[in-house]
Amino acid sequence: MKKMKFIKPRNKQALRVYWKFYGRTHYIVKYYAEYTEHTEEEVVDEFLTNILLDENFLEWIKNKRYNKRIMNRIFNSGETSIG
Repeated sequence: MKKMKFIKPRNKQALRVYWKFYGRTHYIVKYYAEYTEHTEEEVVDEFLTNILLDENFLEWIKNKRYNKRIMNRIFNSGETSIG
């Protein structure tokens, strides 16, 4: 007997942000969202989260004066922080 897969809740802390995408970029997001069956907002959120893989950006944060505040804002509690 297979176990039922439960639906995971959406991020309840979502903030409404208005972006302007021009021409080609708008169509890339639009059609990628259609392809993945996600909303355009979810696609943009997922791609922008990948910025946290930029080691130079993480090093820059590490050298900021209020880096702990920044870390708390951009990393979820379960994620590893920068060394």
